[in-house]
Amino acid sequence: MLPLLLLPFIGRLPFLRLFNYITFRAAAAAVTALLFSFVIGPWILRRLQAMSVHQVVREGTPDSHREKGTTPTMGGLIILSATVFASLLWMRLANQYVLIAVAVMIWMGGIGFLDDWLKLRQKRAGKKNEGLVERYKLAGQVAAGVALGLYLWLSPLSNLPGASTTLPFYKYVLVVPAASWLAWVYVPWVTFVLTGASNAVNLTDGLDGLATGLVAISAIVFGIFAYVIGRVDTSAYLQVYYMPGAGELTVFCTAILGACIGFLWFNCYPAQVFMGDTGALALGGALGAVSILLKSEFLLGIVGGVFLVETLSVIIQRGAFRWRKRKYGLEYARKNRVFLKAPLHHHFEMKGWPESQVVVRFWILGILCAFLALSTLKLR
Repeated sequence: MLPLLLLPFIGRLPFLRLFNYITFRAAAAAVTALLFSFVIGPWILRRLQAMSVHQVVREGTPDSHREKGTTPTMGGLIILSATVFASLLWMRLANQYVLIAVAVMIWMGGIGFLDDWLKLRQKRAGKKNEGLVERYKLAGQVAAGVALGLYLWLSPLSNLPGASTTLPFYKYVLVVPAASWLAWVYVPWVTFVLTGASNAVNLTDGLDGLATGLVAISAIVFGIFAYVIGRVDTSAYLQVYYMPGAGELTVFCTAILGACIGFLWFNCYPAQVFMGDTGALALGGALGAVSILLKSEFLLGIVGGVFLVETLSVIIQRGAFRWRKRKYGLEYARKNRVFLKAPLHHHFEMKGWPESQVVVRFWILGILCAFLALSTLKLR
């Protein structure tokens, strides 16, 4: 918005040329989101406390989490509002990449908000806190994936085919359906990536600051990739496909970074507020959307390696339990679990790691995944 309003005055105020540079606007978006979080965070926190929007402690959760039942949730509203505000303020409003990413983030955040709100109403009514029915939540996520996949397939945003993706570690390799009539496969692929990313962040959001820090790390990496892919010179030098306009996603990614750091002020151990499904689904959807728009879906598996492992731990735990239950009985399945508790971060808690130690070590693994992802720019 600001570039649209201020750039016409460059002739009179030459310093306004700064607004032409993505790097300047990206840095400004990060600072804006951070400060906006500091401003709006206490107000949202007071409102949540007044409404008694408290965390639901699931059965089987480690005992150290019992006291968290009095901690407000739905703090993802801080992240969502700060990201959207900073992105719209510093982006070029005509850029479809950011508009799509913001729309997906709001949609996923809306699904999470509905889930959190229903949990609150059910709690007040003395009912079981189940929130939004799982199939309805999944239907909303799938709807977003189908809509995004169809739009990108039928209305490509760049010179690349809409139904296509790239591979890490390979230069100028574009994966497209072997036949034109197979292009429809791209839609379920996009749906799978978007739904998987949103749920992966949601599963990881179980410890104070864990998901927040990991998303911030991932946002930095995707911001760098967006900047490289959106420039003719750097994309040619690093031998990646050039996508005009994609560089504007750098502003969106740094806005997420600033919002996450700002939220971490309230979410670090011991947390004053949790992001809830409102924040987890929104952030996961945002990361998934950025990877899809940059045609870097496979890169998401590297950048979000911790998210991937956390999700796999749940799949393995549930799959092994059901198989052992069917083959050996319920009692045997309960006594012979693959992990002490899933997702994986709870497994290490059950082994005696303090919560803050698990969080920091998982952050370190997230940074390692980030470096590996960034290495793909040169190792091709």
